[in-house]
Amino acid sequence: MARRATEGNNRVELRVKPDEKTLLARAAALQHMDLTGFILSRLLPEARAVIERAERLALSSRDSLKVLNLLENPPKPNARLKRAAKANRSLP
Repeated sequence: MARRATEGNNRVELRVKPDEKTLLARAAALQHMDLTGFILSRLLPEARAVIERAERLALSSRDSLKVLNLLENPPKPNARLKRAAKANRSLP
């Protein structure tokens, strides 16, 4: 399970092999950036993309219209839904 960063702690530790650090430092220097800035400039967009993919649901036009229609014209509750609602009320 994902954990949130502790407030007030702005450090992230990253263990890499010496040759990997050298490679990252060289790439950062070629971009005229420090190592932290280089790493963050590459990882933050990827982190945003991961969150976007996990939290957003993309529907086709057909499915979007179906959802809108169901919201505007919801079906009447069937017996199974009524039982589920009744069971939910009895939960603590």
